[in-house]
Amino acid sequence: MNRMKYGVGIFVLCCASAFAMPMGSAARSVVPSTAQQIISVDYRALKNSDTAMALKQQVLPPALKEFETALKGVGIDPDQDLDQLTFASYRTAKNGTRTVGIAQGEFQEKLVLKKITLHKIKPVKYHDSDLYPMAGGMQMTFLDDNTLLFADATSLKGALDARDGYTAALDTNNKVTDMMGSVDSGTVWSVLDQKGTQNMMLSALGDAAKLADFDTVKQRLLGSRYTMNFQNGVNFDLDVVTEDSVTAATLSTLVKAGVLYKKMTATPIEKVALDSVTINSDSSDLQMHFKTDDKQFQSLLHSDLFAAVSK
Repeated sequence: MNRMKYGVGIFVLCCASAFAMPMGSAARSVVPSTAQQIISVDYRALKNSDTAMALKQQVLPPALKEFETALKGVGIDPDQDLDQLTFASYRTAKNGTRTVGIAQGEFQEKLVLKKITLHKIKPVKYHDSDLYPMAGGMQMTFLDDNTLLFADATSLKGALDARDGYTAALDTNNKVTDMMGSVDSGTVWSVLDQKGTQNMMLSALGDAAKLADFDTVKQRLLGSRYTMNFQNGVNFDLDVVTEDSVTAATLSTLVKAGVLYKKMTATPIEKVALDSVTINSDSSDLQMHFKTDDKQFQSLLHSDLFAAVSK
C-alpha cells in the first residue's frame, strides 16, 4: 500500500478497535524520521465490540489483509495471538512511500522460529538481524521476543536502517512525536504528517475544497491526529494542527461548508450521521468530533456516504 488510507473521510479514517496502547520502544526504533502516518490497532479490544469488528471488515485496507495472511503463514493467528498491530508508512527519496507492520503479542520468538525451521527455511542477514521470508513476498525479523517487524524487503531494510543508526529514526522528528504524545494512550490512534494531512483534507472537503480560501489554508496545515473508541457507542476525534488560530478558524468554516455540501445529497441515515459531527477551532487546532450509537453507526456502514469517504 503506497498510501495508508489517509483520505478515509471526515469522521472515519481507518479500521479501528476499542483500546489502543502507546508504541513500545522497540516499535518506535524502526520507524524512520520521514514517517508519513502511524496507525495503531489493539486486537485484544477489537474482539469485544461488534461495531468495531463490522467497521474492520468494511474498510479493511488491502495491506492489512496481506499482513494478516503473512502472519498466519508463520503460525501467528491475528485474532488470538496479537495484542497490538501498528502500521507505519514513511517517505523515501527514491521509492516514494514505504510501509512496515509491527506486531506485538503473546507469540514467542522461539516458537515462531521453530515452526519456520521445520520448513527448512534459513534466514538472510541484514546488519545484525535475521530476515525470514513470509507469504506475499514479505520478510520478517524479531525486534524482541514478542515484537515482530514485517514488510517487503525494501521497506523492512529501510526500517532497520533507522533502528541501527544508518538513517534518522522517529524520535528525531519532533512534529510527529509531539502529535503522538496527545493520542497514543487513547483508543485507536493515528498521526499523519503535513503532506498527508493536506491530501486528506482535500479529499474530505470535496466540493468545499474548490473555495479559494482552501488553497491558502492548505499550506498552513502542519499535521493531524485522531483517536476512536467503541466503549459507549462510537466516538471519533480528529485534530488538524495549523500554523495559527486564524488558519484554524478559516479551516473550520470550510469543513462546515463541506458537511453542508454532503447533506444536500445525503440519505436520512447519512443526514443523522452528519448532524452528529461537531466542528470548531481551539487556538491553532481544528477539532472535529463524531459520536453516535452502535445501531446507527452499523446502518451507516452500508450507506453510499460511508462508501464514498472510506475509499
